[in-house]
Amino acid sequence: MKQRIGLVGVGLMGHWLARHLLAAGYSVAAHDLIPANIDAVVRFGATPVAAPAELAAVADVIVLSLPNSQIINDVVQNSLHLFDGDRRDLIVIDTSTQDPAASTELALRLRASGIEMLDATISGTSEMFAERDVIFMVGGNSAVFEACRPIFSALSKDAFLLGPNGAGGSCKLIANLVLTLNRMALAEGLTLAKRAGLDQAQALEVLMKSAAYSKAMDQKGARMVQRNFDAPASRLSSSYKDARLILALAARLDCPVPLMALTVQAMAAEMSKGRRDRDPATLISFYDELAGG
Repeated sequence: MKQRIGLVGVGLMGHWLARHLLAAGYSVAAHDLIPANIDAVVRFGATPVAAPAELAAVADVIVLSLPNSQIINDVVQNSLHLFDGDRRDLIVIDTSTQDPAASTELALRLRASGIEMLDATISGTSEMFAERDVIFMVGGNSAVFEACRPIFSALSKDAFLLGPNGAGGSCKLIANLVLTLNRMALAEGLTLAKRAGLDQAQALEVLMKSAAYSKAMDQKGARMVQRNFDAPASRLSSSYKDARLILALAARLDCPVPLMALTVQAMAAEMSKGRRDRDPATLISFYDELAGG
């Protein structure tokens, strides 16, 4: 019998969490603060839940898709009330990108209440998630991971258990570091192509067939060339939040990340210009202005 799923957060990523689980035959009870987000998944078969506290009574697994560590902790403690009851058979899967140290602390608190948690971070954009072209990077108990493997199979092309709680979050930040630098390199290269008198679209086509290829070109190349930032696959504000978590992780480990530090400053410049809700492809705007358009 399939586990009953409670889902908190049905935004860009949570929407596809709900749809893929429903398509795989899972029952999904969903909550979100934005009514339109709930309506969008109810039409595919999700059951709306007015108050998050109701989810613990109707779900075997609660899946979180939330913006940051502070909101996650608040939802778990004050909305779901998971520390108040006795649900020793409950599993929490946190798919959010949060501080690995905060994730580990939360998992330990939940375990003390008899609830197991997996930090199951996602590598891929919402557009990739729509096609299930993503992977899960997971930290937590191996037996719990195996019990949830069918869930991950319904959602992704693969899932990897990387170690104890916090390991999934750490690997997500490492993946995001490489991804962000690939995007920054692409923006810089396309800017130089323009200054050299090349057509940016043609330069992108060549780069995608060259040894310089990266998946960032598939995701953001056309958006950069066309300056298409306002129907975002993800938001700059989310990427900026993750980038600062990367710097914090590196600082805790005394690990030098000079290229990432520079990129965070470029992202901060874009944020300061009111571009927080643009697609992260807006990094090329940073170069446009440096290079004089």
